[in-house]
Amino acid sequence: GSGIIVDKSGIVVTNNHVVDDASEITVRLASDKTDMKAKVLGTDPKTDLAVLKIEGAKDLPFAEWADSETVEVGDWAIAIGSPFALDQSVTVGIVSAKGRNQVGLGNDMASDLIQTDAAINPGNSGGPLCDLDGRVMGVNTAIYTRSGGYMGIGFAIPSNLAKDIVGKLIKEGKV
Repeated sequence: GSGIIVDKSGIVVTNNHVVDDASEITVRLASDKTDMKAKVLGTDPKTDLAVLKIEGAKDLPFAEWADSETVEVGDWAIAIGSPFALDQSVTVGIVSAKGRNQVGLGNDMASDLIQTDAAINPGNSGGPLCDLDGRVMGVNTAIYTRSGGYMGIGFAIPSNLAKDIVGKLIKEGKV
């Protein structure tokens, strides 16, 4: 899976399904391949979000959130992650739709997702969907597929929802 450092103290946002049932979590920094231990601060299966804290982290570079309400269909979208364990992969597409909640994923997704045609594959889960300024407009969470891989339809949790849930998970450990 992938994740997003959202605070210099080592707060990481990822998907619940990435850390679900994990007994030990290691975060590998993209910048220098350093492996660091992390612990789960909280999870929310309903929105498929999880918050981690990198142990001993100080002054890490972090991503800036975009306002997902201002994202429009047709905007450029950049998906970043580690599909199939290929570190630091970047794909580009557009925002194909907003407000997707009945996406046939076989789960009980409780949010209106951003749909994109930027390639999202297994391993991109928890990584950022960014705008052209590098701000996080969404958290990659799912794909629609018949083959198990990219078929042109991926989904991300909108940043405004993610920020709200992340704040609650940091403060309370649950929603």
